[in-house]
Amino acid sequence: MSAVLDTQASRDSIGFEWLPVVAGLLILFVPTFYDLAGTHWERDDFAHGPIILAVVVWLIWDKRQVLLTAPTRTAPIAGVALLVFGLLFYVVGRAHDVILFEVGALAPILAGVLLAMRGWPALRASWFMLLFIAYLVPLPGFFVDALTLPLKQNVSEIAAQILYAAGYPIAHTGVILNVGQYQLLVADACAGLNSMFSLSALGLLYLYLMHHKSWLHNGLILASLLPIAFCANIVRVLILVLVTYHFGDAAGQGFMHGYSGMVLFIVALIVILLLDAILGRVIKSRKATR
Repeated sequence: MSAVLDTQASRDSIGFEWLPVVAGLLILFVPTFYDLAGTHWERDDFAHGPIILAVVVWLIWDKRQVLLTAPTRTAPIAGVALLVFGLLFYVVGRAHDVILFEVGALAPILAGVLLAMRGWPALRASWFMLLFIAYLVPLPGFFVDALTLPLKQNVSEIAAQILYAAGYPIAHTGVILNVGQYQLLVADACAGLNSMFSLSALGLLYLYLMHHKSWLHNGLILASLLPIAFCANIVRVLILVLVTYHFGDAAGQGFMHGYSGMVLFIVALIVILLLDAILGRVIKSRKATR
């Protein structure tokens, strides 16, 4: 009985040592995420931000056993170096309003704390959480602008060709689709880089949760994430055009603001699930024939 009580007391004391860390993280990043909630997260192209943050918190909670286990050996030098680097990154970003630095600093800060307090095993156990933090960082505007226009043009052209082959009176000029009496502008949210970025986060999380042991299986799904996101954007535009053509501009705008994002994620998730199932069968059959 006394051994059980000693173990519980030890775990409680280990848990309490994280309280200053949690307090420090809250002091640093609550203002950051509050600012994001009033700026980037209000836009359609980065509305996934709060979901990504919730997933990161859950991933930390999922590794609580690692965090609450007393380490056999820590790495204070590497940990403090990473922590200082992350804090400098944060200060520069906060002082000069560089959101890329300010949010991106979370990963080296957490990595430094893990190394200093729990060592390399804890860092290896938390690799996915640290990687997933990258999806919290808003993409630089110049990078988004440089890639979004070609993506929109390709999505518009493919959607127009599909609908034309289906017999619809459609033509396109750049990112403008003319269908019947309606003219539609393919917006950034419909076919932009940010939507592909968020969809790749969904696929990567799915891959992590499935824990496939086959490198081939994981690699093929990983390589397919961006093409799937691109195709999901095409489906989104197709549905938008069809809703507008058959039910009017008001219905199309209502779909755009209310349901298009949901359709995008549902289509991408269904394709990922189907691909995963097909690969599972193919890889199992290959192993069985050997």
